Amino acid sequence: MPELNYHHLRLFRAIAREGGLTRAAERLNLSQSALSTQLQKLEVALGHALFLRVGKRLELTEEGRIALDYADTVFAAGDEMVQTLGGRPKRDGQVLRVGALTTLSRNFQLEFLDPLIRRPDVKLVVRSGSMRELLPALTAHTLDVVLTNTAVRRDVGLDLHSHLIETQPVSLVSRPASAAIRFPEDLGKMPVILPSLDSDIRVAFDRELALAGIVPLVQAEVDDMAMMRLLARESDALALVPPIVVRDELASGVLVERHRLIGVVEAFYAVVQQRRFPNALIGALLGDRDSSANFGQRNINPI
Repeated sequence: MPELNYHHLRLFRAIAREGGLTRAAERLNLSQSALSTQLQKLEVALGHALFLRVGKRLELTEEGRIALDYADTVFAAGDEMVQTLGGRPKRDGQVLRVGALTTLSRNFQLEFLDPLIRRPDVKLVVRSGSMRELLPALTAHTLDVVLTNTAVRRDVGLDLHSHLIETQPVSLVSRPASAAIRFPEDLGKMPVILPSLDSDIRVAFDRELALAGIVPLVQAEVDDMAMMRLLARESDALALVPPIVVRDELASGVLVERHRLIGVVEAFYAVVQQRRFPNALIGALLGDRDSSANFGQRNINPI
């Protein structure tokens, strides 16, 4: 296939948006015949007809709709590149692309993004996934920051930085109950809902019970904090969670804190890659931890 002619692609995009050759030619200050010739060249290069004539209008074929989606992406990315490298604010506002670990607390994500949520000049794009999916997107510059509860190992050549955003205490919570619990003695006979074995807080919890010679009665192991929240609400078991995960339930009395573990915390990190042109919005999220000018250049609690 011949190399794509981006001039032809831009003309095609104008025809699609205007709904026909006449209006597109007027807007572009070209003759209809010249515009039609350029469109035909693009269709030959792509091997597909991009329009069907319906009355006096041109309607996109299925291939045309696909081509238009790609064209919009191509030229939006081009505009963003020029504005970013030129240091100019984007015409349609600023965009921050955030990746979040699928299992991460939604309440934490909401609190982290709160400074930007009500700004009319900001568009947030939030993607959830595993670290195996999110880190390549970060290094490919399709994400600006990744939120996780584990600091990322610094690999040679990637220059990733894990910024400690917050630490949260960890508690055992449940639906209201009259009897107090003795920790850790009662954990051998009371059902508990725990994070999965690869969780840092699960490791700390298991170590503390092992030192006391207690084998917990595990009702469920869950790696998704949203599911942990639902199970805590619906079961009679104790759930091991950072209180931020069940903040609303604790405030309303649906759940109560039965025991706070001493010395066990959940850490939350913002992972970035050092760049010459960092997204200025990240500074607004980090507050006084970093400024947008040096974000990505100072590592907090690296591994």
